[in-house]
Amino acid sequence: QVQVVEFGGGSVPAGASLRLSCEASGLSFGDYSMAWFRQSPGKDREFTAGITASGHSTSTSDPVWGRFFISRDNAKKMAYLQMNSLKPEDTAVYYCALRFGADYSSRSENYVYWGQGTQVTVSP
Repeated sequence: QVQVVEFGGGSVPAGASLRLSCEASGLSFGDYSMAWFRQSPGKDREFTAGITASGHSTSTSDPVWGRFFISRDNAKKMAYLQMNSLKPEDTAVYYCALRFGADYSSRSENYVYWGQGTQVTVSP
């Protein structure tokens, strides 16, 4: 049974940093590309960052470029989202998602496995 669990969210003031973690089990983690998505109240779920199965290539969305960094450790079956210089507009539920194959996608419908999400709240 595949399980994907995110943790590391919380409430922080603007300018702070957080690191989200994603732990996957029940699958061959190194065969899956993965991404972080986020969803704010009243908004669609949006792509935030993606990383290839090998970890050699990454991408981040424009709103978080230069502040958020995605990484993974295939030996530990873990992925991470380092979030720096947080802004109130980064407040959202953050989801970890995995899809089979080498390359990530920015489209949420291309992901098979999802975590339950972790709340990040940034106060002004």
